[in-house]
Amino acid sequence: MAGILAWFWNERFWLPHNVTWADLKNTEEATFPQAEDLYLAFPVAFCIFMLRLIFERFVAKPCAIALNIQANGPQIAQPNAILEKVFTAITKHPDEKRLEGLSKQLDWDVRSIQHWFRQRRNQEKPSTLAKFCESMWRFSFSLYIFTYGIRYLKKTPWLWDMRHCWYNYPNQPLTSDLHYYYILQLSYYWSLMFSQFTDIRRKDFGIMFLHHLASVFLISFSYVSNMIRVGTVILCLHDSPDFLLEAAKMANYAKFQKTCDLLFVMFAIVFISTRIAIFPFWVLNTTLFESWEIIGPFPSWWVFNPLLLLIQWLDCFWSYLVIKTACKALSKGKVSKDDRSDVESSSDEEDSEPPGKNPHTATTTNGTSGTNGYLLTGPCTMDD
Repeated sequence: MAGILAWFWNERFWLPHNVTWADLKNTEEATFPQAEDLYLAFPVAFCIFMLRLIFERFVAKPCAIALNIQANGPQIAQPNAILEKVFTAITKHPDEKRLEGLSKQLDWDVRSIQHWFRQRRNQEKPSTLAKFCESMWRFSFSLYIFTYGIRYLKKTPWLWDMRHCWYNYPNQPLTSDLHYYYILQLSYYWSLMFSQFTDIRRKDFGIMFLHHLASVFLISFSYVSNMIRVGTVILCLHDSPDFLLEAAKMANYAKFQKTCDLLFVMFAIVFISTRIAIFPFWVLNTTLFESWEIIGPFPSWWVFNPLLLLIQWLDCFWSYLVIKTACKALSKGKVSKDDRSDVESSSDEEDSEPPGKNPHTATTTNGTSGTNGYLLTGPCTMDD
């Protein structure tokens, strides 16, 4: 184990030439980042998770009720033992062959069975109340951490001149404000890593998990190697649009459509400008080129920058989704359900009669067949 640790903490990998771990030991005059500080993130992450539960229960839920947001979920599917067994034990998305077999077995038309499976899938989705509470928590934390980061960074020289991130590197002392900001950010991402498995599940679950994993590794890596100056700028930059998105989602759940549209436009502008313009031309420029010029490359430098490029790739992917949603909003006149939504819907007509009736024997009303359906519209979701 001692040999493994010595290999892992090899100074020639983590630090520039002629710098040792002894140079970064804490003294009475200066404090530097220590690897063991990262253990603080786990109890803090647990506290953040518990704080979230309390906040959603005693703050977000009363606010949602005051806005007339109910806990009503999707329409409950008609109980059916055979279909339920297929749904839970075999497949949630039956193919045509299985649908035809179930149709003969139950004497239902295929469209009614498709409608039942769609309702049953949506039945497992969370209510609007639950989604509002989650968004309000994320809005509150994102706004707090972004405000804290801006208030701290505006007093630092490296916010205005990124070359200060590399002057006298890595002998850059760690202040208490910087330590608090970094550990809190790391703890929040750890809490997201674990809560993602219990949160509202979305289509980009894998991408989000990769993002959280890369963020945790990047924050930890930059802390140990004392690249925290540029790290604070990256964190604050990526926090800037988050609270706007969550505010737009809350407005959407509360059915404040104009407010939702305005907030989404603001979010799209901030998101694209920070992720596609400022991040590559300001941050990546200093990590790739200015750092090379001032301190030169070293092994961990070749790990840090590819991680940032991975974050940039994810930013481009989400920017594409944001632009796609914005284009749909312009064409429809309002923000509609984006490609990351967790709620299933269909533009096809669905059976409005109780499942089980044969379409050939269904009664008619006002000249319309009882098997004619309706558009499953519902409010826009904008879930990320």
